[in-house]
Amino acid sequence: MTPEETDDHDEVLPAIEPPSDVSPWTAPTDVEQFLYEHRDDEDPTEALRLLARTGLYHPIAITATSPDIRERRPLTQALATGQTVAIVYTEGVLPRPHPHVVYEFATLGALSVICPPEVDVLAINPRTPCELYVSAADVERDTWWEMSEELFDPEGSHNRVVTRRSNAAEPGPLLHGLACGAHLCFGNGDPWNTLDWHGAGYSSEVERLAEWWGVHDRADWLDVQQRLVEREVSPWYWDFVLGTRNHVDAEAWRQRVATENPVLTELVGKVLRYEARFRADGLLPADGYVRSVAAWDFGRASQMARWGYGARYASRAEMEQALLRTAEASRAVYRSWAEFSAAYILGRCLHFDEEEFGTWYTDVLEAHHALMAAPNSPWRTVPFR
Repeated sequence: MTPEETDDHDEVLPAIEPPSDVSPWTAPTDVEQFLYEHRDDEDPTEALRLLARTGLYHPIAITATSPDIRERRPLTQALATGQTVAIVYTEGVLPRPHPHVVYEFATLGALSVICPPEVDVLAINPRTPCELYVSAADVERDTWWEMSEELFDPEGSHNRVVTRRSNAAEPGPLLHGLACGAHLCFGNGDPWNTLDWHGAGYSSEVERLAEWWGVHDRADWLDVQQRLVEREVSPWYWDFVLGTRNHVDAEAWRQRVATENPVLTELVGKVLRYEARFRADGLLPADGYVRSVAAWDFGRASQMARWGYGARYASRAEMEQALLRTAEASRAVYRSWAEFSAAYILGRCLHFDEEEFGTWYTDVLEAHHALMAAPNSPWRTVPFR
């Protein structure tokens, strides 16, 4: 069955009950917590400055959206007062993806342009505990634009551990499968522990898969997802060479590879040089080495499952099944998150870095150390086995 047939549901827009003494509310992220704490402020400037840094999401019919942000229009509603509101949300309150209604990302500056002229009020997170309503008059829209120009940095939210405090997956194999994608979540500044994946907005998820993976439809996604979980995307000879090492004597290893496949002896030297750097940078213990680079495929499989769901190429059940398979496969090969991480990084370096030890290496080295240290990191909170 297709995602359209299996994922239809009634939770199109967020609706969160107000907190009470019996049922307190835990904000998903710091953004929603700030809006909740400042919901009664007469002056919304500080809240708007926060939203100018983070951006917002607006619902739109999948048939009405466009890769060109200038052609998108936020959902509007006419009130009994005669006013018209445009409805937008912060990422943390977004509902589970719907097959027919998607959420597109827009900066506060972009919203000043794409909100129709008749919109009088911007409704932020309506029907949630952190709702906020601000004027959308022309002078206010000018302020949104100025704030966005000053504060929004497309990469400003990258390279950080983001853990949802609510609206998150429960402990178990699915959470382990999500944790396998932690390097990529860190790099993109995405929450690692949510199944309700919207990423950078629907059109951006579609564009990401097309540009980086050549995935343009459901059939493409199914093929790539399967090959990642089966460890068939990375070159076969990487693990072939690593599998010939039953000790750490470099010369003996070279000779063994030369006997079995002389063409691959150069790879031995490359791996040894990377491992030496890994030890110096704290990725490996003094006597450590990488036994398999399968983690490079598993980490991407974890994200591919979510990307496919966000692009509506995969159903929720298919995403979850892919995550479960990723979790099982990773535990069959590795013994710890530290071992998984070093293997992922070696695979990434063999793929992109060419022994330059540039940003393809240093960015993910930063991710490793942050993920090993942050108290709310998946690698501190999700048991590997």
